[in-house]
Amino acid sequence: MDDYTPMEFVVEILETYFSMGREKATQVMLTVHTKGKGVCGIYPRDTAETKATQVNQYARDSGHPLLCEVEPSQDDD
Repeated sequence: MDDYTPMEFVVEILETYFSMGREKATQVMLTVHTKGKGVCGIYPRDTAETKATQVNQYARDSGHPLLCEVEPSQDDD
């Protein structure tokens, strides 16, 4: 997370794009806020890339610099 994206916007994205409840979304948002990144979910690569693209486009369209990135899971090593 960055210094410009409101925490509530991040929670909204987690609820909308990653089907999290408010409590889980808030926990992930706080992890991102304190550690710089967090896990939104583990998906097949195509699904993950689609979700990241959708989130990044929504953030840009909303005027926020939030960045959603896809990383291989530990199992993919």
